[in-house]
Amino acid sequence: MDIGVPREIKNNEYRVGMTPGGVKELVRDGHRVLVQCGAGSGIGLLDEDYAAAGAELVPEASDIFARAEMVIKVKEPQPEEYRQLRSGQLLFTYLHLAPDLAQTRGLLKSGCTAIAYETVTDARGGLPLLAPMSEVAGRMAVQAGAHCLEKAQGGRGVLLGGVPGVAPGRVLVLGGGVVGINAARMALGLGADVTILDKSLNRLKELDSLYGPGLKTLYSTTDNIEFELARSDLVIGAVLIPGAAAPRLVTRDMLKLLPQGAVLVDVAIDQGGCFETSHATTHRQPTFEVDGIVHYCVANMPGAVARTSTFALTNATLPFIQALANLGWRQALQQDQHLANGLNVHQGNITCQAVAEAHALDHTPLAQVLARG
Repeated sequence: MDIGVPREIKNNEYRVGMTPGGVKELVRDGHRVLVQCGAGSGIGLLDEDYAAAGAELVPEASDIFARAEMVIKVKEPQPEEYRQLRSGQLLFTYLHLAPDLAQTRGLLKSGCTAIAYETVTDARGGLPLLAPMSEVAGRMAVQAGAHCLEKAQGGRGVLLGGVPGVAPGRVLVLGGGVVGINAARMALGLGADVTILDKSLNRLKELDSLYGPGLKTLYSTTDNIEFELARSDLVIGAVLIPGAAAPRLVTRDMLKLLPQGAVLVDVAIDQGGCFETSHATTHRQPTFEVDGIVHYCVANMPGAVARTSTFALTNATLPFIQALANLGWRQALQQDQHLANGLNVHQGNITCQAVAEAHALDHTPLAQVLARG
């Protein structure tokens, strides 16, 4: 199979869909890997590294899209990219289609087969291809939030860890999944006063067992959210419903409960955000202010630590890429229901029910697609 890895073009995105080590594995399996020149140069993965691994270097992204049977990316295709996709071509990347009607329509029009990293599942009910970036984003959320709390950045001027004789900052984490756990861990490591909310009592029990009284756990209700907002310096939105738009847990009216200069970090912004006042920002202009509250809503947070993120992502995606390349997408999905759950779009049909519902479009059952010859 001809597998293409284009350079990412989203604002300040330096990650790349595959490391030279991943290329070497695919070449050993008998596949041809086309890598766009300069795809990994921003993080020290040079063209000569890819060439040494067996990749064919091509100068333009258009060469990748014209020749590749499977395109491997990191971020969702931008308009100039999805316009180059074609019927019969396989796209494997993060998609986050629920809040993005334009991209959804573009993929439907292309006729391609699009598998989303973020909806591939595992036997434990987890999301193995979302988890590495969720770990990065959760840890970064505290790092970014701590910076935004500095007075020069528009924040309250609070040091999360405090100092002897001065209370630490208060951190509220909404959601006890991978993002939330990693955010709580980082905040606790800085010495902050941390509270985490979730609707799963089992997850709250796990967190209590792991961290003990150092981490406060609360069942997530509107009443508890409102009570905690009034006490928080930093709020991290870490709620995820696989494939669907994120629930809006903090409304604009609730912002008045927060102290002036408090910071909201919306890690769920890829799925539309869990704060009503959120809108996607970039690493170039990461924050904005609403009613005296600083919002950090960068849609590709892990891109700020692109080298770490690229290696973590390839570690997770490579076995699935090999399955798709070695077996073909249909047989690979028939043999692995968890990979099959990643299929979002196929030949003009939406196969992910959450995406179809988000846009009020028709849904084609996955079983129907896989049963076709």
